[in-house]
Amino acid sequence: MMPSMRSGFSATRSTSLLGGFQQVVTFDRLLVNVGGDFNPDTGLFRCQIAGTYYFTLTVGKYPKKLLSVMLVKNRQEVQAMAYNEYRKQGRKVQSQSAMISLLPMDTVWLLVQQNPDYALYSNAAPYITFSGYLVYPESTSSMVYRNNRLGPECLPPGHGSYSWRQTPEELRSAFSVARTSSVLGENSRQDQRVALRFDVEYVNIGGHFNKSSGQFICRVPGVYFFAFTVGKHPRRAVSVKLMKGTGEVQAMVFDEDTSQKRGMQSQSLLLLLNQGDIIWLYSQQDERFAVYSNQGRYTTFSGFLVYPKSDFMDKKRTFP
Repeated sequence: MMPSMRSGFSATRSTSLLGGFQQVVTFDRLLVNVGGDFNPDTGLFRCQIAGTYYFTLTVGKYPKKLLSVMLVKNRQEVQAMAYNEYRKQGRKVQSQSAMISLLPMDTVWLLVQQNPDYALYSNAAPYITFSGYLVYPESTSSMVYRNNRLGPECLPPGHGSYSWRQTPEELRSAFSVARTSSVLGENSRQDQRVALRFDVEYVNIGGHFNKSSGQFICRVPGVYFFAFTVGKHPRRAVSVKLMKGTGEVQAMVFDEDTSQKRGMQSQSLLLLLNQGDIIWLYSQQDERFAVYSNQGRYTTFSGFLVYPKSDFMDKKRTFP
């Protein structure tokens, strides 16, 4: 038996940051830092516990400036990005998220474009936030410990240091994927709705997501968290729905602006799933709509099991 393995942080920045002066986004307020793995002064999260982590970021766009912030692993391994090329006076925010498998000493940070045309906006509100936490540690057979943070001693059953995250392998389910190319709507008269497909797989614990079909099939009943971000194609609108089964819309993102500028939209929610339920993203197929992405990975889709059914329901009950 192993002691609980916990790592999580949430930090904010209350001042703006102009491109060209600083590469890493740093933070001046640390809200949570379980495990002490995040350094707000350097902006670096340094992994100490091997496993699967969920990261989410929100950044403000500076008036009359471009926005480009990348979620980076180690040196220059771009995982996903938040982008907006509107130069209007108004302010807005963009969000992005992804799950990443990390080994001890891996680093994750936010990279801002080193160009004076780019900037991040924030104030005391604040507009800029960065969070991450360990969803599933690696199995104990392959666990690596650093800095003697976790001792080898056994703890009695029921000890407060144990976490529900130390679930058996068969009760783990998580995925995170991305696209590196755009999808253009062509014909609204298609008889069959096609799921948005993905070509980059960050995480697929349990193998329950098929990136070639774009479908997640629930194998462990329970409560799941889903999040997706899609890029807006120049001169096209965006309409992407989170679907359940053959056509039950659960949530959506929408932007009918058809200007030549690129932007992004994000959405997230919890869903109660039964075994065999299918979750997927549907992009409007009309030629007025499109989803934009490139190697910067504007378009991402993630989901993971938060609570197995057995954790909160009597075994004799079934979902409605």
